[in-house]
Amino acid sequence: MISRRHALCAMAVAVAAAVGPWASASAQTWPAKPITIVVPFPAGGGTDAFARPLSATMTKQLGMQVVIDNKGGAGGTVGASIAARAAPDGYTFFMGAVHHAIAPAMYPKLDYNILTDFVPVALLSKVPQVIVVNPQKVAAKDLKQLLAEVKANPGKLNYGSAGNGTSHHLAGELFKMQTGTFITHIPYRGAGPALQDLMAGQVDMMFDGLGSSATHIKGGRIKALAVAGEQRAPGFPDIPTTIEAGVPSYQVSTWYGLWAPKNTPPEAISRMTAELRRAFANPELRDAWTALGSEIPTLTGKAFGSFVESEVKRWAEVAKSSGAKID
Repeated sequence: MISRRHALCAMAVAVAAAVGPWASASAQTWPAKPITIVVPFPAGGGTDAFARPLSATMTKQLGMQVVIDNKGGAGGTVGASIAARAAPDGYTFFMGAVHHAIAPAMYPKLDYNILTDFVPVALLSKVPQVIVVNPQKVAAKDLKQLLAEVKANPGKLNYGSAGNGTSHHLAGELFKMQTGTFITHIPYRGAGPALQDLMAGQVDMMFDGLGSSATHIKGGRIKALAVAGEQRAPGFPDIPTTIEAGVPSYQVSTWYGLWAPKNTPPEAISRMTAELRRAFANPELRDAWTALGSEIPTLTGKAFGSFVESEVKRWAEVAKSSGAKID
């Protein structure tokens, strides 16, 4: 009997150790402490533009702080690596983007795998790419005039990006490939710094996600020539599509999503998913998304994971076809 008691006690200790920190946290209502969302780009970029209002909304509805932790570098891969190694306790999440579906094709030695080292939680937003220029440096008033200028002066104009291997970079390379033009690529450590230099006249143009360019377009600091979608963007009815502008094959969108580190307790992911649905029902957040040119997404869990997998394959083909390299 004594040996059986010892065996049962040992088993109980082993189970408690396996459950880990979630056991004590689940005894209370989640969240029992602040939640961190790792954003793998500097403040001021497209990811940040959506992360900030989302964290503010969720902080109010949860009554617990949702903290944005910006970890920029290497086209978003530094932050992704940090998030992949975070404790899977239900209190750290990762807000990545289309860049992280592109990265496997551009960075062959990544120390994380977006498909296997994370649990897909939800698609957060999806906006068309927008072709924007500094109106003081680029005379073109529309996309046709821009094409005429770059064809007449190969390499004269340059475009900024959020970094090598990001959607801004690949979108630019795809545009060059499809239009038979050459525009010099200038990589930055995030969309925010690139946009600052675009407005300051240090670079001529960008192929940016509409979310990060939106306020600057409205403020007249940069000019939008076209959105790379089939329809005009919500909140921006005056910007023509690339189809209307005569480049129908150029279709590119920027999307942002939320993941949790692998082995995060399913209960925490389920609660986070429910809270996201609640946040997207908030009229203020919906208005914020419209102002940034995004519709409200619906993909969660495995459906979002399948979408990411398809994007990894798509951008690998674009990288191969365009010959894009890390500059």
